[in-house]
Amino acid sequence: MEIRTASSPRDEKHYDTKRLREEYLVEKIFFEDEIKLVYSHIDRIIFGGAMPVKEELKLEAGEELRAAYFLERRELGLINIGGPGRVTVDGVSYEIDSRDGLYIGMGSREIAFASNDAGDPAKFYLSSGPAHQTYPTRRILKDARASHDYDVEILEENKKHLGSLEDSNERTITKYILPGQVESCQLEMGMTHLEPGSVWNTMPCHTHDRRMEVYLYFDMNADNFVMHFMGEPSETRHIVMRNEQAVISPSWSIHAGAGSRNYTFIWAMVGENQDFDDMDDVSNRDLF
Repeated sequence: MEIRTASSPRDEKHYDTKRLREEYLVEKIFFEDEIKLVYSHIDRIIFGGAMPVKEELKLEAGEELRAAYFLERRELGLINIGGPGRVTVDGVSYEIDSRDGLYIGMGSREIAFASNDAGDPAKFYLSSGPAHQTYPTRRILKDARASHDYDVEILEENKKHLGSLEDSNERTITKYILPGQVESCQLEMGMTHLEPGSVWNTMPCHTHDRRMEVYLYFDMNADNFVMHFMGEPSETRHIVMRNEQAVISPSWSIHAGAGSRNYTFIWAMVGENQDFDDMDDVSNRDLF
């Protein structure tokens, strides 16, 4: 488990490109038959990837957590961006197709990841935050096919079509984990897909002082990239993001991006509240 410490906006103003990338960028999330995790001191989020190919991968606490098991005092959300796979939680197996998600509540002890086909392995993107209460494990389905009492179909109100082609930001925000759909202590998680011809993930941009965020950018080929903009509105910086790379966004930072073509990203938030609309909007005229 890699550890990332928190940073101050006063310091970030003096970072060069190399230091920005060292502090906020995670260049590789998915490794064959490995679980890659990053522990950020910012709101104590843990994020990363599990990519089982030939082996089943078991989630362990590691000495960094000083815990008997990973979810002793935590909750976990995941979205699969690879081929079909399965996640086993305390002996119960959940089939997770591409773009399906899973919420696992505090207290779950044994968690394992597997792929259905080694030639098309699952890629489970994971996000975890500290928890104070246990909520039920729920499989979150990208389409209507519920067959178990643990299944949750994404509500239409949580599929938001926003923006326009004229503004280069036509996109669909799909909310997976949030109050009213899948209950959690503090974790919120979802996915945003930009339509062909659109490249801005959000504009005008915003900050949210009560929550931090992590982005995973994907659905790009080797020649494409996203310019991820961060920093205080009056002191903006950028990080060049490639396919399946993640970036940490502190509460004080904007988090906007523009790609060389359309793309998809997963967002995960933890912090003071679960109010998705608790944002401090920034006018385009106030950016520097």
